[in-house]
Amino acid sequence: MKNKFDKIILLGRPASGKSEIIHYLKNLNLNDRIKRFHIGNLTDIDDFPMLWTWFEEDDILEKVFHKPRLHSDSDGYFLQEYFWHLLIERISLEYLKHERDNKDPDNTTYLIEFSRGTEHGGYREAFKHLSKELLEGAAILYVNVPFEESLRKNRKRFNPNKPDSILEHGLEDSKIERLYKEVDFHSIIEGTTDYLNINGIKVPYVIFENMPSKTDDPELLGPALDEVISKLWSLYNYNKETVQNDK
Repeated sequence: MKNKFDKIILLGRPASGKSEIIHYLKNLNLNDRIKRFHIGNLTDIDDFPMLWTWFEEDDILEKVFHKPRLHSDSDGYFLQEYFWHLLIERISLEYLKHERDNKDPDNTTYLIEFSRGTEHGGYREAFKHLSKELLEGAAILYVNVPFEESLRKNRKRFNPNKPDSILEHGLEDSKIERLYKEVDFHSIIEGTTDYLNINGIKVPYVIFENMPSKTDDPELLGPALDEVISKLWSLYNYNKETVQNDK
């Protein structure tokens, strides 16, 4: 059996530590990353660049062409709730395109990252739009922080000169409160143990408790990831063996 995850779906509130985890993993030596975390050559798919492109295009339409905005209002809120779900469909499509063109699938691990709050449908609605192809062979790592910590770290990381940056983008306090104060991941997993059924596919999950913060310090982050990903790897392998035996 291949000694790596095929796909990890990385979830959590904005500024919960997801991007810092990806940054940490990307900067590890490949052999060390496979040995410690069972993560191969990394391909990350994140919906933030997609939605930021929409905002930029809307600004151009409004300011340069004096035309109506297509996706968002002037305050940066989506005009339609289904645009949030469209982004998940885009993630699934991006995965299919990457996989189609991947010359080394046996050594690749995809990291799929997004955040959802209940105000725009939550993870419950988002999961409905993840494709079967993406979900098969996937595992979920949820980074858990309370809203107050998300707000604190969002303020800390925001660089107004680089609003499009993965590591330095941020939201106004009022916007992060409206969009992400309430999340539904814990209500979704209520009554489950270690696995979620998403669109008929059994997906293992673990929760990375990031309080007090471990993602701010690589010396703390490494050991914490060792522990939580080791558990996820055990669940992942058991799930794959079960699926193969069922076949």
